[in-house]
Amino acid sequence: MREFRTRFAPSPTGYMHIGNLRTALYAYMIAKGHKGKFILRVEDTDQKRTIAEAFKVIFDSLNIAGLEYDEGPDRDGGFGPYIQSERKEIYQKYLSVLLEKNFAYRCFCSSEDLEEQRKDFSENKGTVFRDRCRNLSQDVIDNKLSNNLPFVVRQRIPESGQTTVNDIVFGSITVENNTLDEQVLMKSDGFPTYNFANVIDDHLMEISHVIRGYEYLSSVPKYNLLYQNFGWEIPSYIHLPHIMREDGKKLSKRNGDASFEDLIQAGYLTSAIINYIAMLGWNPGTEEEIFTLDELVVKFSPERINKSNAVFSIDKLNWINAQHIKKLTMEEFHSIADKYYSDELRSKIDVFKVSEIIQNRLEKLTDIPEMVRFLIKVESYNADDFFHKKMKSDTASSYMYLQKILPVFRELTKWNNETIFQAMNDLIEKEECKKGAVLWPVRIAMTGLQSSPGGASEVGELIGKDESLKRIENAIDFLKDKI
Repeated sequence: MREFRTRFAPSPTGYMHIGNLRTALYAYMIAKGHKGKFILRVEDTDQKRTIAEAFKVIFDSLNIAGLEYDEGPDRDGGFGPYIQSERKEIYQKYLSVLLEKNFAYRCFCSSEDLEEQRKDFSENKGTVFRDRCRNLSQDVIDNKLSNNLPFVVRQRIPESGQTTVNDIVFGSITVENNTLDEQVLMKSDGFPTYNFANVIDDHLMEISHVIRGYEYLSSVPKYNLLYQNFGWEIPSYIHLPHIMREDGKKLSKRNGDASFEDLIQAGYLTSAIINYIAMLGWNPGTEEEIFTLDELVVKFSPERINKSNAVFSIDKLNWINAQHIKKLTMEEFHSIADKYYSDELRSKIDVFKVSEIIQNRLEKLTDIPEMVRFLIKVESYNADDFFHKKMKSDTASSYMYLQKILPVFRELTKWNNETIFQAMNDLIEKEECKKGAVLWPVRIAMTGLQSSPGGASEVGELIGKDESLKRIENAIDFLKDKI
């Protein structure tokens, strides 16, 4: 049986966008799920768009994502070079074969010439443009070459017959050859186009499964014709549906959509990003949604990739990220969260206890500084915050119960979550009031917030007795003029 060999072949153009990462992830999972090889190949034939720093982005992104490749620019597995600009001689060799066998031809037309030809040709419906250079005699070609006229090399498409593409996601697709345009294989600068280089490289690197975006599916019949020209085995194809924004537009860095690096910076765990991206266009066939990378490798099947476009939802990513945060051990979470705590907070409070309180209430790591800011200082109070109909609390009752709990708290000799909570419960029983009548105003006094991680007793333990009493006194002074 043929070894499973997949490749991730990004262009070094600046960043790892979500679609690219999903392609890499699916290629990785298919290879690893079948004990095969995952190869990194850098496609830099478009020299105008190539950014030197982007090579590092590719390597760093795969490393952070945990997608370890078996072969690549720095890991020669015997199929290198793995950077296309270093393979120019290889492409020239196979281009010569196509020219010799008349499966390709040189086109000497300028862009202006081609535009004019296309205008003249536009009245012919049902066929595609064929430029006049495809029928040049050898003498004319030799003359143009001797005069060093620039040219590109185009694929010669059969004028009759059909070509069939078999794709694991989209099934069998048959097209008439006379509807296919004769794509450029080699540019005038001597660099191959993607459409040529990817066929040569995939064959020579023995790629068994080609995974890429849906936008390339329409070009596959031309790739198959090239495989047939060379007498090579055609790989299995897996074309992925687009990832769309919730407004129906394609994800694009140009439109401000986040890259993989952006999501990491925004406070998402790598494991959560990988989990979510795996689900963009695929499902395991069960209700399960939370997976580690190792679990995904076992469960992933390309036959379960959807044909329809996937929608990128920040709300869904937030939910998945929260689940991954909850699955961390307390020690793991604290080692991550600690980077988001200020020096001032560390000097005043046991931040490990802070981590214990916020872990199960957190969606993303960058929410931490704002979430814990109240532990350092209550900026101000809002009278409306003390009113809570369901908690049976209003401004007057809040003022009254804060005055009653203050001396109780002062008398506590042991100050911790349990004693604080018991003291409030004792007051509730004594006053025969609803729990919220006491708990709500104490929490507002302690935090200054309607919603905060931890209840009044948890917060009280964190900030200490002196600070807790001070905040309750401040809240009483504030409410004095509001009733």
